[in-house]
Amino acid sequence: MSLSQLNGKTYLIKTFGCQMNMHDSERVSGLLDSCGCLEVATPAEADIVVFMTCCVREAADTRLYGQCLSCKSLPAPPSGKRVIAVGGCIAQRDGEGLLTNLDNVDVVFGTHSIAHVGDLIAQAFDDGNHHVRCEEHEENPATTMPWHRATSYHAWVPIMTGCNNFCSYCIVPYVRGREKSRPFDEIVDEVTALSRMGVREVTLLGQNVNSYGRDLFGSPRFAELLRRVGDTGIERIFFTSSHPKDLLPETIDAMAEVPAVMPQLHLAVQSGSSRILKLMNRRYTRESYLDLIERVRDRIPDIALSTDIIVGFPGETEEDFEQTLSLAETVRYAQAYTFIYSKRPGTPAAEIDDPTPREVILDRFNRLVHVVETTANEFNQHDLHRVVPALIEGTSKKNASILMGKSAKNQTVHAPIPAGYSIDQLVGKIVDVDVDAARTWYLSGTVTGDPR
Repeated sequence: MSLSQLNGKTYLIKTFGCQMNMHDSERVSGLLDSCGCLEVATPAEADIVVFMTCCVREAADTRLYGQCLSCKSLPAPPSGKRVIAVGGCIAQRDGEGLLTNLDNVDVVFGTHSIAHVGDLIAQAFDDGNHHVRCEEHEENPATTMPWHRATSYHAWVPIMTGCNNFCSYCIVPYVRGREKSRPFDEIVDEVTALSRMGVREVTLLGQNVNSYGRDLFGSPRFAELLRRVGDTGIERIFFTSSHPKDLLPETIDAMAEVPAVMPQLHLAVQSGSSRILKLMNRRYTRESYLDLIERVRDRIPDIALSTDIIVGFPGETEEDFEQTLSLAETVRYAQAYTFIYSKRPGTPAAEIDDPTPREVILDRFNRLVHVVETTANEFNQHDLHRVVPALIEGTSKKNASILMGKSAKNQTVHAPIPAGYSIDQLVGKIVDVDVDAARTWYLSGTVTGDPR
């Protein structure tokens, strides 16, 4: 079957994991669109079901296996044959090994093989065989491929791929490869074009955006990139992820001085114990991290700080955990993603024995969640009785008459749809919300003035 014979096939993509996976899914969707495929809403309607996977935590493997196997019970699509494809990090890690337990999977493609997904699916339709492609290096970067963006107002913009950090718990460098920065002007030109197309907000993506350009120029140039992207006309700039060891003073200055860079920073700490941070190979200490937070807040006082924290890293003692707890209380995060350590085969941490009982780890996790919820609630109180601009993304999942948007600090903001407007008129617009309630995970109020 040639690519042209995919014309008219229906497809559905299910994405697990990080923002880079979301961007990869947009590229896969764009490739299928270019072949004449049509996106549908449910697996039962789809001739092609693609799972874009993450392997950072064990739960992602379990979820993939469950959803793949559930496709076996679906009725045959109108075309008579359904192709199941698995891409992303699990595909890159396991390759052909995925077929051992998932015998209904037809196509496996790794993180460096997205450009070939159309050919692989066409071959699977043609001969009914399994087709696997998991290259070690990317011949055709995903950024050169067509895309199907999920929204007209926001865009994921990868500035680099891969990671050189080799944190001892993390599988990412093994499935995404080494750091590779995109050319400077290519990124700026892309954001300029997006702005002219009406995109209002971009998120610059990289496993460690702070090291952007080190492979191209010998030293990071992320601060310069922020300034140049800020001159493109784009209204809102976010970025992720940001490694503490590489957050330079000039980057903090650019964040403070470029109006389009939003006052929000995700700075993963992972642990508050210097001993555990050393075992994690994070290459900073508790003290240096807290000093960095102080410098950021000195330049951007109202910044919303978010983080990732792992509980139960092998060998973590009660004293180590107490240091994590006290760090979270000191920093007072606006948001934190908290995880129980998940052993990833092939990483150094997976070789460390840990006798800590599961119930002890769960108790520590719950204590941390309580602190995070408390500080998030306190942070949101700062915007009570203020007017907060929010970029509208849709409606609340619980109430279709309530708008849902994001503030400049990445807070969820709710407000009733104002009289005289429909939701279609407001998605992608910025509205001012007079906040009359501040909860742990959202702000709510009423729209004041006209959308813009």
